[in-house]
Amino acid sequence: MATKRRKLSNPLALAVMVLLTERSMHPYEIAQTLRRRGKDTSLKINYGSLYTVVQNLEKHGFVEVSEVQRQGNRPERTLYGITDAGRDEATEWLSDLLAVPAQEYPIFESALSLMGVLHPDEVVRLLGERLGGLEVRAASLRGVLAKLSETLPRLFLIEAEYKAHMIEAEAAWVRSFLAEVAAGTFPGVKEWRTFSETGEVPEEYLKLESGDVERP
Repeated sequence: MATKRRKLSNPLALAVMVLLTERSMHPYEIAQTLRRRGKDTSLKINYGSLYTVVQNLEKHGFVEVSEVQRQGNRPERTLYGITDAGRDEATEWLSDLLAVPAQEYPIFESALSLMGVLHPDEVVRLLGERLGGLEVRAASLRGVLAKLSETLPRLFLIEAEYKAHMIEAEAAWVRSFLAEVAAGTFPGVKEWRTFSETGEVPEEYLKLESGDVERP
């Protein structure tokens, strides 16, 4: 199953369309509902960008004005509803995201791929800091989940549950990697340390560059 190029790529646009399948809403109400349901843990929500997203959705025919409310001297409130095209777009987009693994480029992976320029001891120190931060984030998110689960069904919190598991999995990997480096059992750590301390490129590294070593 291949994904298709979409007119909008901001995940917030998908969240807006999904929410509007429930009922018509004003952009401010959309933001409040998303925050009340804990979606701000997985989506970047601010009112300015939300209004822009709604305008873009209207431009492409995915949402439309369903009602303009007037109450006394208060400013008009424009409510938006989803169109049939919007329902189709939201369904297809969400299906693609759930079914097709996407190649993403997390910045932490980039840092890991380049960490050889640092001394192993410095990497241990830095990743030790990261591990502490991950443990704090995991505990905090678990606390938020416990609180939100008192009023919201698990279906509304599943992405936060997934996020907590991913943070804990990353923490477990970092913890294991740190133990290997600290114990000296990480393959190539001796050469890595020598390179960091002397600036001399190990022969094994030179072989890689010359193509003498078969790479996976």
